[in-house]
Amino acid sequence: MVERVKATEAALDLIRLLQDKHGPVMFHQSGGCCDGSSPMCFPEGEFLIGDQDVLLGEIGGSNFYMHKSQFDYWSHTQLIIDVVDGRGGMFSLEGVEGKRFLTRSRPFSAEETEALQEQKI
Repeated sequence: MVERVKATEAALDLIRLLQDKHGPVMFHQSGGCCDGSSPMCFPEGEFLIGDQDVLLGEIGGSNFYMHKSQFDYWSHTQLIIDVVDGRGGMFSLEGVEGKRFLTRSRPFSAEETEALQEQKI
């Protein structure tokens, strides 16, 4: 199965830290506005998911969503969630940790694209 989203070890470590402090968490890929385009981490259920949000998968046991309009644009890439030093979005849980989540991406290969079409997401 081809993963649409995955996380680096550093991101998984930070997710575990946030889960220890806040309980279950969830992610939504921000599409701009106040916090730019970055993965936003919230306590599970704090960010309301709508019928225009697409569940890409999970990282560290946490669901990762993206708005359909962004998904249509990024559907040819795998999102790789990483962590860098610095302050991120003011609404995202990791902000006080001196770290921020960062989305990297890579295009899917032809074989992966074909497999994704069979997966229907």
